[in-house]
Amino acid sequence: MSIVHVLAIITTKPGQREAVLEKFNANVPAVLDEDGCISYEATIDAEGAGPIQTPAGVDTFVVVKKWASLEPLAAHGASAHMKAYAESTKDMVADRMIHVLSPS
Repeated sequence: MSIVHVLAIITTKPGQREAVLEKFNANVPAVLDEDGCISYEATIDAEGAGPIQTPAGVDTFVVVKKWASLEPLAAHGASAHMKAYAESTKDMVADRMIHVLSPS
């Protein structure tokens, strides 16, 4: 398989989004240094998007990722820095949905 896109929808416990995003953003340089990582960033609802938008909500952010293939994505999930990030945020996260997508 070639390039994969990942949308990770993270919902934090009420009022915890900024704290989780701080930890997320501190981890970004390590992720971008991983083999096969093309892009990796957290996004939140855009203000003023109007009726075309379905809001994610004040406690949710969406991580938009692009990887060269499934193999480096799997290594990413098993990396020490991702395990540390998950451990440091586990009590602040209410839900997480991961969508792994292929170009059509």
